[in-house]
Amino acid sequence: MSSELRYTANTQLEHLHARYTGTGHADLTKYDWVTHQHRDTLSSIVGHAPLTSYLALADGEAIGRVKFEMTERMLQPCGPPPRKDDD
Repeated sequence: MSSELRYTANTQLEHLHARYTGTGHADLTKYDWVTHQHRDTLSSIVGHAPLTSYLALADGEAIGRVKFEMTERMLQPCGPPPRKDDD
C-alpha cells in the first residue's frame, strides 16, 4: 500500500511540474525562480485589463505604453543571468 501511495504522489508531482513550469524543482537556481515569479507577475498585469488601467492611470501613461513596457520587461526581468562557474 505504501509503495502505491508513493508512486501516486510522485506521478502527481511530476504532472504538476510538467504543467506549471514555475513550480520549480531541486535543480532550480534562485535566479531562475525569481525570474519565473517576475514574468508571472508581469504577464498577469498585462493580461488583466483593470490592473493595466490602474498602472497606466497611476503612472500617467497610455495603456498601450504600459503594456509595451511590461512586455519588454519580461525579456530579462531580473537583469542578465549570473555567470556560471565551470569548475
